[in-house]
Amino acid sequence: MKRYAKVIQVKPEKLAEYEQLHANCWEGVCKKIAECNITNFSIHYGGGYLFSYYEYVGTDYEADMLKMAQDETTQKWWEFTDSCQDPVSWAKDGEWWSDLREVFYTA
Repeated sequence: MKRYAKVIQVKPEKLAEYEQLHANCWEGVCKKIAECNITNFSIHYGGGYLFSYYEYVGTDYEADMLKMAQDETTQKWWEFTDSCQDPVSWAKDGEWWSDLREVFYTA
């Protein structure tokens, strides 16, 4: 298992819409997340930023992320959610959600 943490900005005028979307997340989206070996997935908000955390339990992360990106339901979902977001100022070229480096963990 590998832990992932990511961050993105949320457009202030779109926060309520983003929260409403996730309060009623599409079943197909949640199913695809699970099919792509992601568990314990959560998104948190603070200070204009969305922070996501999940655990990957598969063996080929890149292949699973490609599988998710090719899913039509997920693509439609992202049309809604992406319109609520902006990459952080330190995002790498082409990066949407930016990776965060783990600096501490205890079980």
